[in-house]
Amino acid sequence: MDTKVLLSEKELPTAWYNIQADMPRLPKPPLHPATGQPVVPEDLAPIFPMGLIKQEVARERWVRIPEEVLAIYRLWRPTPLIRALRLEKALDTPAHIYYKYEGVSPAGSHKLNTAVPQAYYNKQAGIKRLATETGAGQWGSALAMACNFFGLGCTVYMVKVSYQQKPYRRIIMEVFGARVLASPSDQTRSGRAILAGDPDSPGSLGIAISEAVEDAATHTDTNYSLGSVLNHVLLHQTVVGLESKLQMEKAGEYPDVVVGCVGGGSNYAGFCFPFLQDRLAGKTKARFVAVEPTACPTLTRGLHTYDFGDVAGLTPLLYMYTLGKDFIPPAIHAGGLRYHGDAPLLCQLVADGFIEAKACGQPEVFEAAIRFARAEAIVPAPESAHAIKCVIDEALQAREAGEARIILFNLSGHGHFDLSAYDAYLSGKIQDYALPEEELQRSLMRLRKAE
Repeated sequence: MDTKVLLSEKELPTAWYNIQADMPRLPKPPLHPATGQPVVPEDLAPIFPMGLIKQEVARERWVRIPEEVLAIYRLWRPTPLIRALRLEKALDTPAHIYYKYEGVSPAGSHKLNTAVPQAYYNKQAGIKRLATETGAGQWGSALAMACNFFGLGCTVYMVKVSYQQKPYRRIIMEVFGARVLASPSDQTRSGRAILAGDPDSPGSLGIAISEAVEDAATHTDTNYSLGSVLNHVLLHQTVVGLESKLQMEKAGEYPDVVVGCVGGGSNYAGFCFPFLQDRLAGKTKARFVAVEPTACPTLTRGLHTYDFGDVAGLTPLLYMYTLGKDFIPPAIHAGGLRYHGDAPLLCQLVADGFIEAKACGQPEVFEAAIRFARAEAIVPAPESAHAIKCVIDEALQAREAGEARIILFNLSGHGHFDLSAYDAYLSGKIQDYALPEEELQRSLMRLRKAE
């Protein structure tokens, strides 16, 4: 077969898939940070447009994609599904390995799939500017581009360690008109409070979220935009899984294992949910594997409980696996996976046994990334490399078992702006970091006391 499975423009999905219609158990509802009562749509109106709020609480299985969004999607979608024949040969495995390549988007990752509709719905609501956070910079780049498409201003609070490690991501955002601030910054009350306690704070997504939410809440013409975690974000990303499902059908195969990296959950949820629909309906026994870093082991070692999505406690309390809102992850290079919590929908599916969680360390992840790059001629983002490590493990297990396992994963972005991380690995400077148990327990103890 040809290594690439392509779709025509006519085969681009025209509706997003909402897994809430098919889940046997939904997560507990978000709680208002002040009252502790379940959030109602009106509670979200100060920072989100009603179009997105309706999607956040929607229960219908299919949500129509606006034509204005589809018109921009068509700039790069549908994206290719590729059979990794050279990697299969290098691993001497009978497994068939496929990957969906989201690195062909203008932003270089999957993030533009939700940035575009978020900018669209805010524009429709008369909003003039969006404020957001970003870890590795992929989300900030995507939102800067999306705001440019719709003539909106954009302010990005970029986790300080990533701001320092990834200057080219910052430059991309600024090219598209965004204002980029290293977080914690001195521009918000939340940022100044962190700096007062730790002037050298490397920052975290939780801190950056606090700053962005505060910015939006204190400016009437500004809304907040989030690149992961929330239901509407995962909904938008299902365009990836819907395309993949049709492409696998064209290839004449169906995955036995569906793999993706997880930070907040958007890329993996959007990729796997359309396949999980079949699992929930009893049509497949496929396994679903979510991969995270050992340095930030939310799904594998966190508590499934209510917690804030940000450090300052401005967001609603979400029922999710969490390491505690005050947890500051170490400065690993996979900046997009340095988040203390995960999407409630994804967490519920992990808790109910439909999705497996696995954690990998930095050196083994970069070793897998180099192996993939030399076989497939694509340098993956460090985040996506976590999925690749798991895929290689699965393929080697298939070799030992003599099993023609079909493995599908989401290559959610390229690593062209992450070459400093590769340089650190190749020069022997990448350090492994498994979160010490005592540090984890200190963070979880603070979380338990807050319950």
